[in-house]
Parts: sequence; structure tokens; C-alpha cells
Amino acid sequence: MTTSVGDVTTEAAVGAIAAAHRGQRGPLLPILHAIQAELGHVPQEAVAILARELNLSRADVHGVVSFYHDFRREPAGRTTVRICRAEACQALGADALVNSARDRTGLALGETRADGSLTVEQVFCLGNCVLGPSVEVNGEVLGRMSAERLRSIVDEAVSS
Repeated sequence: MTTSVGDVTTEAAVGAIAAAHRGQRGPLLPILHAIQAELGHVPQEAVAILARELNLSRADVHGVVSFYHDFRREPAGRTTVRICRAEACQALGADALVNSARDRTGLALGETRADGSLTVEQVFCLGNCVLGPSVEVNGEVLGRMSAERLRSIVDEAVSS
């Protein structure tokens, strides 16, 4: 099965990305990052294509995709909220943020709303420890996050 993203099939996109990285030593991780950057996730059919392109087993490729939590198997929502769960943020109230997001959206960490508006994830350090608890919203790190402020962010994401 080959799916399309825009006008490009997964097979064509993965093949082009693999070709661009073919000369590198250990190209699998850079290729996976490039696939996710282009397609928004690493689709299941990309595993077989990469295995063939790189002369690896499907198990090898699948193992790397499933081991690293940053690789998505499904597209993320239009808004992605990543809540820091590292020690400093935990000490400053990250659990309250997780509970607030779950109560407001009904989403467990790692899930995306069915309408594609929001993904809520956890991360284990945003490098903003002194301003914890911290969250990242579509790549922007926000410190001293309160449950009320997070609810506002979530509500805006769901309504837009």
C-alpha cells in the first residue's frame, strides 16, 4: 500500500530522501528525521521501503522507529503541546499540567484528537529547568506554565 501526502507518494518521498543520504555513514536516523520533517510522521509503509533501500531488515528499521519516542507513526495535530516531565518540572507542578490537559481534552499523553486539532505529548527535558514547569507549543518553549494558561492554549487549539 502506498499513500500520498499532497502530490507525492510515500514511496517517492522516502526513495528521494534515502537517495540524498545514501553516501552518509549510518544514514538511517538522518533519513528517518528527514521523512518525518517532510511527511509529518514516519508511515508504516516507509519501514519496508527503507529496509529495501538500505539493505536492512524490516525489523531493524522498525526497531529504530519504535525505540525513539520522537518518531511519530501517525501525523501530529495542528497544535502539538509537549509537557516537560523531567525532575525540575515535576518538582514545580508538571503533574498538574498533565492532569489539566487530560481533563480538558480527554487525551492521554501521546494521543491526537480525532479532528486533528491537537496532540499532547510528554518530553523529558526542554532545557528550560529554571523556568519550570515548561511546555513546548508547536516548537516554542513556554516557562512557568500554569494549569489555567495551559487550558487556554488547549482551548484555542481545539477551537481553531
